[in-house]
Amino acid sequence: MKPLKQTVKAMVAAAREKITEYSASEVISMFDQEDVVIVDIRDIRERQKLGFIPGSFHAPRGMLEFWIDPESPYFKDIFSEEKRFILHCASGWRSALSTATLQDMGFEAAHIREGFNGWVDAGGPVAFPDKTPS
Repeated sequence: MKPLKQTVKAMVAAAREKITEYSASEVISMFDQEDVVIVDIRDIRERQKLGFIPGSFHAPRGMLEFWIDPESPYFKDIFSEEKRFILHCASGWRSALSTATLQDMGFEAAHIREGFNGWVDAGGPVAFPDKTPS
C-alpha cells in the first residue's frame, strides 16, 4: 500500500486546533437552552442501536454540507435559524472533521469533543426510537 500523505489522526488533530470543542459535560449543561441545537451526524443505524440525545437533529455526515448550504437543493431550514449548532458523532473524530469543514464554508458550529460516548459516560440523557410493531 502506498503511504498516505496525511493520516486521519493528523487530520482530526489539525481540525481540533481550529474549531470550538465542548466537553460532553459542558453540553449537558447547555442541553435545555433554546438557542442550542445538537446535531447528530452519526449513521441512522448508530442512532437506532445506541440511542440518541433527546431533541437532537439528525444530519448524516454524508449530507451535512448539502443540508447547510442554502443554495443546495437539499438545504434544511433548521440551519438558517439563529442558533448555536453543536455537532457530535460517536467519539468526536467525524464531528471534528465536519465542524472544520462547516467552518471553512463560513457556517459557525462547534462539537462535543468526546462524542456520544462521552455524553453517555457523563450521564447525559439518551432516548431510543419507538419500536412500533409492523
